[in-house]
Amino acid sequence: MFHPSIEDAMNNQIKMELTSAYAYLAMSAQFEEQSLTGFAKWMRIQSEEELGHAMKFFDFIHDRNGRAVLQAIEEPRLEIATPLQAFEKSLAQERKVSASINAIYALAVREGDFASQSFLNWFVNEQVEEEKNAEQAVDHLRMAGDNAAALLILDREMGERSGD
Repeated sequence: MFHPSIEDAMNNQIKMELTSAYAYLAMSAQFEEQSLTGFAKWMRIQSEEELGHAMKFFDFIHDRNGRAVLQAIEEPRLEIATPLQAFEKSLAQERKVSASINAIYALAVREGDFASQSFLNWFVNEQVEEEKNAEQAVDHLRMAGDNAAALLILDREMGERSGD
């Protein structure tokens, strides 16, 4: 049986994933304004990925005869002065998402909900990749420092990301 506390936690996760998608899209817009189209593309793809994660939770809740409850999402307030600040915010957000998914997983274990545990395994593994990618970007941007040429090279590399 789908425990109500797990359903509630997954509904909260939908909000978290949609909030992340919205924040990444806002960062993409800011990078577009700064003519950093590679970083903009990376953030836009990340936004689409987070939206996909929200939909996985949405569908799973319905697959379990639960009720997906959509919650209000606040406007992202992310004036970002540098790409490094953007990716530091990204890393912090991904760590927050990981902690939330881990908490839902622990709840599923406590409730003996094997189906939810199986579903959440994908997200646990996905978050390892998400944190790694954000952390690597932060590391590279720190190495680049204020070097405009290095920043433009990183922008071009980030623009090579595919949405697959």
